[in-house]
Amino acid sequence: MSRRWLTGVAAAMAAATMTLPAVAAQAATMTLPAVAARAAAPKPATTAKRLFEAWSRADRTAAASVAVPGAVNTLFAYPFRAPDRFAGCSGGACRFVHTSVRVPGELNGLLMIVSGAKVTKVYTSRHLSAAAAAKHLLNAWHRGDRNQGLEVAGAAAVKTIFRVKWDPRGVPYTFQGCDKSVCSWSYEGGAMLMHVRGSKARGYEVRSISYLAD
Repeated sequence: MSRRWLTGVAAAMAAATMTLPAVAAQAATMTLPAVAARAAAPKPATTAKRLFEAWSRADRTAAASVAVPGAVNTLFAYPFRAPDRFAGCSGGACRFVHTSVRVPGELNGLLMIVSGAKVTKVYTSRHLSAAAAAKHLLNAWHRGDRNQGLEVAGAAAVKTIFRVKWDPRGVPYTFQGCDKSVCSWSYEGGAMLMHVRGSKARGYEVRSISYLAD
């Protein structure tokens, strides 16, 4: 046997003896329930599809087994027909989208937020009046929740309003109503205009935002 081979074996054995204590220490810090939960939790896509299938069957009992009550209530209030396609998951965020109909909002269907073995939040496209869509977007900005904004607005409009973080101690925004395709908000020093598109039958969405200075 060569000296090089013996040196390689010795190095591998040394690495193994260094790794085992580290693994043991990590395992010791995890409680048995935590280990079991990690092993038992299904993939987010599996959980999201189970909720979608339960909703499709109008089975609230089955839905409640894979989602928190708020998520179940939101999904079962969805005003449009079921989306046509599962669009996959990014981390714990799973989407179902429409391909045969156009609905308001950039979500284009459903967004399920999965944590562990439960869907903890559901975002949906909304069927709202122009004024309600404008208020929904402003509320999303206040909450710092882009997904909520995408329920009623296009990506460009959400990007524009979220360029600046809302300051609860800043100037208040006062709703001035909607005139044709524009819903306006006034504030000290200017105004924000939300340009909307849609119809009473289909619902409205905010497509873009512009600002006016006094």
